[in-house]
Order: sequence, then structure tokens, then C-alpha cells
Amino acid sequence: MSRINHNISSLQAIHHLIANQNDLSLRLERLSSGLRINRGKDDPAGLIASENLRSEIRGINGAIENSERANNVISTAEGALNEVSALLLEIRGLVTTSANTGALADEELQANQLQVDSILESIDRISNTTQFNGKKLLDGSLQYTLSSVDTGDLSEVRLYGAKVPDGGTLPVVVEVTNSAEFAQVKFSGAGTSANNVVSIRVAGNTGSEVFSFAASTAVSAMAATINGFTDVLGVSATVSGTGALYFNSTTYGSDSFVTVTSIGTDDFDTHAAGGSNSTSTTDYGVDASVMINGQAATVSGLEATLRNNSLDAELVLSPTFGTTLGTTTFGVTGGGATFQLAPSVTTQGQVSLGINSVSTGTLGNNDVGYLSSLRTGGSDALVDGQAISAQKIVDRAIKQVSVMRGRLGAFQKNTVETNVNSLQVALENVTASESAIRDTDFAEETAKMTRAQILVQATTTILRMANTTPQNALALLGG
Repeated sequence: MSRINHNISSLQAIHHLIANQNDLSLRLERLSSGLRINRGKDDPAGLIASENLRSEIRGINGAIENSERANNVISTAEGALNEVSALLLEIRGLVTTSANTGALADEELQANQLQVDSILESIDRISNTTQFNGKKLLDGSLQYTLSSVDTGDLSEVRLYGAKVPDGGTLPVVVEVTNSAEFAQVKFSGAGTSANNVVSIRVAGNTGSEVFSFAASTAVSAMAATINGFTDVLGVSATVSGTGALYFNSTTYGSDSFVTVTSIGTDDFDTHAAGGSNSTSTTDYGVDASVMINGQAATVSGLEATLRNNSLDAELVLSPTFGTTLGTTTFGVTGGGATFQLAPSVTTQGQVSLGINSVSTGTLGNNDVGYLSSLRTGGSDALVDGQAISAQKIVDRAIKQVSVMRGRLGAFQKNTVETNVNSLQVALENVTASESAIRDTDFAEETAKMTRAQILVQATTTILRMANTTPQNALALLGG
């Protein structure tokens, strides 16, 4: 048959040519854009999955940037604390030197005091000026805000981390379940015998000393003599109402001890609580047992530490509270520096860190005093001969700063750096998944483009042939 009104072969060739041209156009688009999915119709389900993965990638990248920024903040603070630590060590050397009053002229002592004053000014300057991106770091603005702290129960409260509810208060309940005790050795006699001179060796945490008491020395006189060496020994003496002489350590806890040894005589028998008489007796103190929000704290003497996901705290109990069974409560109402370290903005993805002030008015505590008291005119100034109390304050300040540096270093190493490492691994995997869904496979697309080019050329040739076929009807007319 030969018809000319409708060229079916041509229509079929056109249809295939259009399809092949569209296929070629698709391959060219994918090769030129590098994406397998350029619009929703390319792969609706794949597009949804790809967009979700892209959202996750953006979140991971943001979390990595946040972690790196947090690391920079902590590095800035830690660098300043390093300088404060060096200055405190300088003060400690000056305190030790100033205690050598027998070899120092008044002018030298005043010069040492002048150095201390200058160092204290430098510490306050560092505290007030250390900043990152305009945010002060060591002036106390990043420490937690506390409410209802009973200073009669807690001599010192330092928080390094807390998860405070939005607009709420995190209650902190501190319960002493077992009292702290100092080391104690007891001499039950009414005094030395009428015939013998008694010699004893008394040792404590800070030193030891030998005492000789004449015959018939009363226990009250013994106590007065021993108390004159309290700073040397770390031991004090008291006389009970029954006339017994007690040797007590000046600090609480299992690290504290008292040893009393009779030298060359047996008429000075001592014993620990509940023990039998002996010519040499040693007793150790007992750490308090403390529960913080229902969890057992790590305790050394009167210092309790708790670290978990919701609270990182270091508390110093007052002697009154730490030696009795009881409970005290305070609240954390806000404050701290919050870092968003996870891709999703949730409470679990945020880490809060408290950075306490390192000014001279905050380093130290109520028990030993504060660093600012070492200034000229202060209660612990070196020119006033207060080297012993000054050293206690400086030692406490050094410990506080070193603990802060350790906590910040642990945050950098164990939280920030590990978080960056895990996020980078997650970023690699999520990006690989998104790439597998959305990116062009060039080997595959090149092969398909070659096929599409050949088909376009072939269908173009076929269309030309189809268009010439109706002309065969002229041959019939010509016959």
C-alpha cells in the first residue's frame, strides 16, 4: 500500500527522534551539572532523601565550626590562666622569701610587698581584660549564678558544668551522711609522774617535734606547749573536762594523721578512740561521706567533688556542716558558657561550661582568706609579718587556678576535639551517601550519552528516509 495523506513511518520516526533527543539532552545536562538529580521529576524519592542529607550536612558543618570556635575560646582562657598561674607562683616565692625576717632588712620586705602589690594588679587586669570576640572570659561573667547558698554550710562552691532548665532552676541538694573527723590521739593521764621526765615525739601532716616535760607537769601546761607548735606540726592540743589530753590534727580527712610516741619511758601511754594504751599511737582522720543530688561524691576531707552529665561541681564544706549529719540546698539559676556542639539544636547537643573569676577578690575562700588581703594594708600583708597565712591563701589560689586549667583542658581534649573527630567521620559518611544519590556517575552517563547520540543520528536518517517514501507514489502515476 502506498498512501500520502498520513505518513505513519515519519510519525514513528519523529516520536523516536524526540525521545532520543530528550534522552541526549538529559545526559548532557547531568554531565554538565555533575548532578544526577537536577529537578524533582528526575527522582522524586531520591530528591527527598538527598535534601534531608544535605540538611544534615549543613548541620554537621555548623557543629564543626562551633566546636572549633569553642576550642579557640577555651585556648584563649587557658592561655590567660597560664599567666595567672605563673604570677601566683611568683607570689609564693616572695612569701617564702619574706618569711626569712631574720635576714631581711625592712626595705627588702617593703620591696617584696611592692612586688606582690604589682602582681595582684596584673592578676586583676588579666581577669578583667581577657576576652574573645568581645566577650569577657575570666571576670566572672561566664560563671554560674547561684541562689540560696548557705555560707555557714558551704565555704566554697565552684561549678564547672551544669544543665540548667530554660527559665528554671537546677536544685543542688548536699547531704552529709557520715561526718568528717580529724585524727585524734588521747592521753588519759592527769599529767606526768612525780619522778620522771617525760619525752614524747609528736608528728603531724606538716612536721614533727620532740617535747620533754618535767616531773609533775599538768596536762594544761602540756597542751599550751604543744599549741605553740601547731603551725610546725599540723597538730593542736586540747584538754577535756575530765582532764584528758587530746592531740588533734588541724585538718580533716584520711590524709590527716597524728602520731604520738613516748621516748625512753612508759608512763605516757596514748591510744586512739576505742583503742588500748600504747607507747606509740597513730590515728588517721576520716573523710566525710557526701551525697550531691542523690549521688555519692568523691570526698577528700571536707572537699566534695561530683561530675556527671548534669552537674560538675566542687564544694568545700564548712567544718561545722561537714562534721554533722545534715542537708543544705542551693539553686543554679543560670550563667555559664553554652556551646552548641551537635548538628541538632537540642539540650543534649549543648554543653555548658562555667569559667570562674580569677580576680584577687575571688581566689581563696572564706576559711583561709582571699588573695586581695595580701595587698599593702590588707590583713595578710607581708610587711605585717603574715607570711604563714599568706602562703595558705596563695596555695589555695594556685590550686583553684590549676583545677580550672585542668577542667578546661579536659573539656578541650575529651569533649571538643573528640566531638570534631566524630563529626568529621559523620560528615564523610553522610556526604558519601548524598553523593551516591544525587551526583552524576560520569562513566555511566558518558556511555548513555554516546548511545543517545547514535540513536539521534540514526532516527534522523530514518526520518529522512520516511519522508521520501511517499514519493514512490509518483512512480505509479507516471506509469
